[in-house]
Parts: sequence; structure tokens; C-alpha cells
Amino acid sequence: MRTPQMGDTPLLASKKCPNCQQWSAWQHNPEDRCEHCGELLDPRAQQSAVERAELENQKTSSLILMEIKPEDKGVTRFFKTIVRGGQLAFAAILSFIVWVVTVVAG
Repeated sequence: MRTPQMGDTPLLASKKCPNCQQWSAWQHNPEDRCEHCGELLDPRAQQSAVERAELENQKTSSLILMEIKPEDKGVTRFFKTIVRGGQLAFAAILSFIVWVVTVVAG
């Protein structure tokens, strides 16, 4: 006969419904609903999951640099290129400082 191990049995949880105040089985999913009234057991988790999905779908740049548009004139492009170079140099210096602090800290 085999004894149950720690990973063999699923953990059971219940949550009190904010709507009807009855206890329902809860799997810690944002979509879990009350067994009695059908309302969401954790409406904030549902909203948080929706907001997180929207943030994931947004197109973001890993490095924010000054944009040089194709319609910019020559002088404007020249100065924007200098500013962009300064931004890159600043990021490189900060990265180096973070690296040094990390190495020194061990």
C-alpha cells in the first residue's frame, strides 16, 4: 500500500463570495465563480488580469530614444542625432556603474 505524498493530493481552497456571502470552492483563478449565485469570487483579480493583458499587448520600446522622423530637415536631423548619441552614452555610463556596483557587492 502506497502512502500519499505531498504532491499527490491537490490543495483545496474555498472563498467567501462577496455577493451572497456563501463559501465556494476556489482554484485561485480570476474566472472562478460562486457555486450559489454565479458571481465572480474575486472581481479585483479579474480586473487585474484584464489590465495585465492590455499592458502585455501594448507595444513598448525597451529603450526610449529621441525619434528622428524622415520628414525632418538636415539641421534638425543633425541635432537629434547628437542628442540620441548623448542618450546612448548616458545609458552606457549608467550600465557600467550598475555593473561595477554589482561586481563590488559580490
